[in-house]
Amino acid sequence: MTATLPFLSPIPYLHAHRKLLFRSNESRRKTINFQCSSKNRNFSNDEDSQSENLVLKMAWYGSELLGIAASFLRSPADATKAGGEVAVSGDEELGVMGRAQVVEAIREDFRRSYFVTGNLTLNAYEEHCEFADPAGSFKGLRRFKRNCSNFGSLLIKSDMKLMKWEDFEDKGVGHWRFRCVMSFPWRPILSATGYTEYYFDEQSGKICRHVEHWNVPKMALLRQIFRPSRSAWG
Repeated sequence: MTATLPFLSPIPYLHAHRKLLFRSNESRRKTINFQCSSKNRNFSNDEDSQSENLVLKMAWYGSELLGIAASFLRSPADATKAGGEVAVSGDEELGVMGRAQVVEAIREDFRRSYFVTGNLTLNAYEEHCEFADPAGSFKGLRRFKRNCSNFGSLLIKSDMKLMKWEDFEDKGVGHWRFRCVMSFPWRPILSATGYTEYYFDEQSGKICRHVEHWNVPKMALLRQIFRPSRSAWG
């Protein structure tokens, strides 16, 4: 009968192997639990984001419908004053515009606060231009003009300024500041800064995409509507 060396004994080997298996399984369980927790957090964040987007879309479409309803209460004179169309003669009517002409039209539109009056240079845009903001997007110049005009009918005071303009190869970017008092009984004030990307069509030179970006969280902007103000500008 041969002697067994201590380090080759099966008992301590099995004991050590069992400890390794236990630690390995425990580590695997921790990894799995961590991964599941991470997935749950991401899923929760996705749910919150989807809920916020849903609320924002409902508010956006609600404001559009409210603006349409309010437009029926305006007199024809007020409607013309709020959303008069601006057409520019010359090459624009032939469907061709240079970049400098389009940019100057945009600057003039800002001076007329086109966001809330709908008073914009229609010939500077493609008829099926896409308009997008944090709430959604749609195509159609006439719909955009109507929404701007109707939104303006819900305001008692507004101020909008083009703060900076940037030129890029395929687009221009206008940085703006906006503030208004809505005509609701609690007189909420909307105040924000942001920028709009104006994408130019390669053939016509007109604006084919108009994308708004707001420098405030989407829900924070929505909450401003429900916050009463004490004076005209807070």
